Amino acid sequence: MKIDTDRENLLESLQKIAGVVERRQTLPILANILVSARNNHIQLTATDLEVELKTESPAVCEGDADFTLPARKLLDICKALPESAPVTLDVSENKVKLRSGRSRFTLSVLPARDYPVIEPTPSNDVLTIKESVLHRLIEKTQFAMAQQDVRYYLNGMLLELSQGEIRTVATDGHRLAMSQSKTCIQDEINLQVILPRKAVIELGRLLGDSEKEIKLELSSSYVRILLDNTVFTSKLIDGRFPEYQRVMPSGADKEVEADKNTLRNSLTRASILSNEKYRGIHFHLKTNQLQLQAHNPEQEESEEELEVNYQGEELKIGFNVSYLLDAISAIAEDSIIIELKDTNSSALIYGKTDRDSKYVVMPMRI
Repeated sequence: MKIDTDRENLLESLQKIAGVVERRQTLPILANILVSARNNHIQLTATDLEVELKTESPAVCEGDADFTLPARKLLDICKALPESAPVTLDVSENKVKLRSGRSRFTLSVLPARDYPVIEPTPSNDVLTIKESVLHRLIEKTQFAMAQQDVRYYLNGMLLELSQGEIRTVATDGHRLAMSQSKTCIQDEINLQVILPRKAVIELGRLLGDSEKEIKLELSSSYVRILLDNTVFTSKLIDGRFPEYQRVMPSGADKEVEADKNTLRNSLTRASILSNEKYRGIHFHLKTNQLQLQAHNPEQEESEEELEVNYQGEELKIGFNVSYLLDAISAIAEDSIIIELKDTNSSALIYGKTDRDSKYVVMPMRI
């Protein structure tokens, strides 16, 4: 059986799904993608048993066929082919011959019947949202997710729907990122689900800034998102996310307004001589002035001074500079607000006019 397509069609589909394929797999077949040829379309599927991505593109198919091919090798071949090159896949029982111009490749296949496919439970809630909105929510918060934390529910992102709003929250126990958007979700939908870290990263890569509506199907253990020619499915983390509202600082009596780029550049320079392990930086606030200081075990020091809008009493407090930089970089506005209370209380950071995204950074002793 033959399948005729072109490099661009195949490459675009492969690039969408290849990120799901792990380089080191416990099951050899998970290093492959499933190819299904039907009705002059080819559907490509990749999974790691937690996240599954399917994408479809037009092709000329002589009949129906299901087979699996090594994902990385196929992707590398397509990248190396000339632009707009025609591609023919000649499928036999245990080999696939790929031809393009004067190039010939023979790839081994594994049986399609052994390929694991995620079968989600029926959806309890179905909603539509603009692709750009979900992309922005993920982009604003994903950096605060934990990595390989024993508190497994932190190794992901909370997706919350309540009172007509959609909200994403991520925390690693030392900082928290929260972003929300008013949308046309029915007010009666109230739920919280935790997306795994890999699913969030793949979604962030997959989504764009299109104003098109995409469909979300949510059940007790799965989420499915339907985009143009692409279906994204992921298991959900079974756990209880921390009550993030309790973490949001309240009662702050000190407010700093700073130029985002000036503060970010000063923090970046000062952090060069911070302790590589703890990344601590010292804030010293005076009227309309902020001093940044960092030092390391080699007795090296850095100091930065910048003008800010601050009228409160003098305050000294320490932070992890990487956490501050992540939060500041996620804010799109030119002016940022930092709310503070005392040396032992967390900082609340947000844009001057946009409070839909907020960031909490815990203080540290230096």
